[in-house]
Amino acid sequence: MSLLVQGYYAILDVKGTSVRSDWALAHARRLLAARPCCLQLRAKQLAIRDFCLLARELKGLCSEEKTPLCINDRLDVALAVAADAIHLGQSDLPIAEAVELRRAVASNFAIGISTHDLEEALAAVGGGTDHIGFGPIFPTQSKSDAGAATGLSLLREVAAKVSIPIVAIGGITLDNVADVADAGASAAAVIAAVDRAADPTVAGRQIAAAFRTR
Repeated sequence: MSLLVQGYYAILDVKGTSVRSDWALAHARRLLAARPCCLQLRAKQLAIRDFCLLARELKGLCSEEKTPLCINDRLDVALAVAADAIHLGQSDLPIAEAVELRRAVASNFAIGISTHDLEEALAAVGGGTDHIGFGPIFPTQSKSDAGAATGLSLLREVAAKVSIPIVAIGGITLDNVADVADAGASAAAVIAAVDRAADPTVAGRQIAAAFRTR
């Protein structure tokens, strides 16, 4: 399933070393009901076996909803469950190796990489990534090692100099997502503002709507 990076980029963020699959799947359904361009599974502390089992369940759910599944960090899990995309951090497998592995296994999964400044963004483009994550745009508590906020001005600069889609992330809310879209992002990855909303599905749809009017 091809990944069109546009609008609301959903993230199922699993905290801690264990997870109840019934909760995870129920929340994933709420996120998917907003019709995001992608659902990313992020589980930084989850044991690899549990990560893989949850990813396999999500793959089935995403296939039913015709939404691409992205795996954060773990290319081995992405390959094991035939995920549609992998998202890498700056300290994960280098983009060149990820691209070469994709070629070696004759797969077409999309590759995204987190970037935090113009230099990293240009390096990611040069390395062959399909899209980049950029941020944190605003201060965020969803990721403890996110670093200092980049701001909208740097997002505009990056958007003017790269030709691939940009997923903005970090501190994005219903109040500021329109500014993020105006600054040149193709999509917004939003966790807290959706997860804490009275209705996460409605919140996700509102995030997506900010990009449809640009």
